[in-house]
Parts: sequence; C-alpha cells; structure tokens
Amino acid sequence: MIVWLNGTHGAGKTTTSAFVQQFIPDSRVFDAEKVGETLMDIKPGLPATDNFQHWPPWRPLVVETARRVLDYTGGTLVMPMTVLVEHYWREISLGLAQHDISVRHFVLHADQDTLRARIAGDSVLGPNSPFRLQHLEPYAQAARTWLHAEAEVVDTTHLTPAQAAQQIAEAVKS
Repeated sequence: MIVWLNGTHGAGKTTTSAFVQQFIPDSRVFDAEKVGETLMDIKPGLPATDNFQHWPPWRPLVVETARRVLDYTGGTLVMPMTVLVEHYWREISLGLAQHDISVRHFVLHADQDTLRARIAGDSVLGPNSPFRLQHLEPYAQAARTWLHAEAEVVDTTHLTPAQAAQQIAEAVKS
C-alpha cells in the first residue's frame, strides 16, 4: 500500500510523513522528489522546465520505483509529494493500480492565511520562500477543481504534524 501525502509546498508533508511512518508498522518514507532530483542531475540536462514533474519520464519512474521498493520490502510506502496537475495524478495513480498497488491519497490542507504564516516562518527554505509562495494559487486552483475530490482532506490549520499523522494513520488502519 501507498499512503500518499499531497498538498501545497510548505503544508507539512515531509514532517507529517515521518510521524505517519512511526504510526504505521512496516512502513517506509519514499520521497518521489528524489526521482526528480535524479533527472535534474542528468548531463547534459533534459529540456528546460520550471518543474521536473513536467518531464514525461518522472511519472512512470515514480510508479516503477515505488513498485520495485514494495516488491522488495512489502509493507507500506509513505510518499510526501505535491502533485497539483490532475493529468499527472491520474497517470501515477493509474500506473500504481495497474500493479495492484492500493493508494490512500491524503491532502494536507490549511487556509491561505495559515499557509502564508507557515511559509513566512519557514526554517527549511527560509522565510517567505518564493518557491513555496508561487505554489499557493496553483494549489488553491487544484483544490477547487479536482484535488479535494480525489483525496481524503486533512485540515491541518489547527493540528500539529504529529496530530495530522495520527489522524492519517487511524484512517489507514480502519
């Protein structure tokens, strides 16, 4: 099984995923961003883009990597990864389904004011990260049009990452 944690950049996916992994026995965290980083390291580089998810190899490589890891280890993969393009989500989720891998898709959601406050105090990328700020509107658009309908939404506005993780783990176990 895969527990996919989606949401905008800065929503707390990475922090929450570490707690989810602690609450679900026989689970591992797999950050699909590392697949994108591998593609970014190719020399000479792939065609220019502002997002490695736009590269066609990224999506099937995420599916294949997750499949291979699960075949090797069994258990559950906890995958913190923002996917805001509906077509990309469909490609990934259908690819996993073709390998009979079940996916529990969660979206970590907070209101825009809370997200902006978190980004302003971000100690990872620094305060007011332009990268994180530029994804707020695409996230809001995806949330309105498809994302929240395709996932279990966990409102983290008033939750700590540990509380959000506990809620996710309980949902997965039920």
